[in-house]
Amino acid sequence: MTGSGLVSRSLSKVRELVANAAHLGRETVAKDPEHIRRQLQECAEGRGGEVSTRLRAARLADTYLHLDDAQRHGFLRIIAHEFGPDPAQVANAHEAYQAAVGTPAQWDAEARLRAAMRSRRLRILTQFNAIPQGVKFLVDLRADLLRYLADDPALKPLDRELETRLSAWFDVGFLELQRITWNSPAALLEKLVGYEAVHEIQSWQDLKNRLDSDRRCYAFFHPRMPLEPLIFVQVALLEELADDVQRLLDIEAPLSDTAKATTAIFYSISATQPGLRGVSFGNFLLKRVIDDLKRDFPRLHVFATLSPIPGLARWARRHPDALAAAITPADAKRLATAGLPADDTAALLERLDGGAWADDAALAAALQDVLLRLAARYLLEARRDERPTDAVARFHLGNGARVERLNWLADTSPKGFAQSWGLMVNYLYDPERIETNVEAFASEGRIDASTAVRRLARR
Repeated sequence: MTGSGLVSRSLSKVRELVANAAHLGRETVAKDPEHIRRQLQECAEGRGGEVSTRLRAARLADTYLHLDDAQRHGFLRIIAHEFGPDPAQVANAHEAYQAAVGTPAQWDAEARLRAAMRSRRLRILTQFNAIPQGVKFLVDLRADLLRYLADDPALKPLDRELETRLSAWFDVGFLELQRITWNSPAALLEKLVGYEAVHEIQSWQDLKNRLDSDRRCYAFFHPRMPLEPLIFVQVALLEELADDVQRLLDIEAPLSDTAKATTAIFYSISATQPGLRGVSFGNFLLKRVIDDLKRDFPRLHVFATLSPIPGLARWARRHPDALAAAITPADAKRLATAGLPADDTAALLERLDGGAWADDAALAAALQDVLLRLAARYLLEARRDERPTDAVARFHLGNGARVERLNWLADTSPKGFAQSWGLMVNYLYDPERIETNVEAFASEGRIDASTAVRRLARR
């Protein structure tokens, strides 16, 4: 029998054994940390052959999947606390290494030191990778881990090891870029609807519009998760920068002529797997998509986004002084004429809630310069841990984009008003400047912005 035949039979046997044994003792396991501890110990020791190893890992995964949330937390605490490197072994190996430095025994001592420092946590995690759906299991397990981590920092060693392992498994060299179309499998299209995080897909007709001939949708996939997009981007092919997301998403709008398209607008980018937080491949996605679009549409020369500013309103409420500083004497007069208290930022912020003010032309005109100026300062100056406060800005600026243009009342949906009073921003990806911008942002925190946006922030 061929090697592949043996592997196939082995996998079938694993599935059969797990299916037959999964129900046994489930109630006991769910309530017995000692049983879990023994299962983890068996996986860490790694005794037996390939089938035994996979069976143990599959049983342990089945145990985890049938625990409630508190019990899962306890499961992860056991791995984090009890399956790290042995401090005594590390100390002895380090002492032996120091004694061997400069002698022919140095390299053997170095290898023993590395082995002593290798965590048993890593052995357990690696075995999960070998079972069917094991990669997806580990991604979902880390999503749980990240939820517990905020209140239990003792889980950090386990998270650090798991993030490192996932970063290696999800290296961009292993990922496949695929275009998603209306003819893609229905299961994949359903996931696209469920995972869309920027502009909710309202119907199948809405989805079909986003996959029409003047649109493109691309996603990264991992070979071990073939129907699970890791991150996807939706693109509109236009003749100019987009400044209104409602018009962009209008299912009644006529198709654009792609033969005349000069501009690719990335209007939605959604990461789908919470467990891959910290594993960065968004910048590679955009670079690959730009190359693909340039090949298919040689006239394209502008690559930009129409992006939300999700943290603007929340930040302004926490920093009312920033809103006050954005109001010039001329703005104050216009606001007063429109019946708004320019000297009472709390009342002004309250009036902004809900978006009803946008229906009053005079009121909207009085607010326009103030809010545009506030948004420019927020994007260019607001910092948290020395990085831009806005999550979308961090993503695009970290990937080499430029803050190109602010757009007034570009998203008049309830969500748009709630997060940024309807303002949106175009980030421009200039292929000639992407690498320079990435380096400047990473090393100095320097933000590339157009003259118009900088002028707004200074005024």
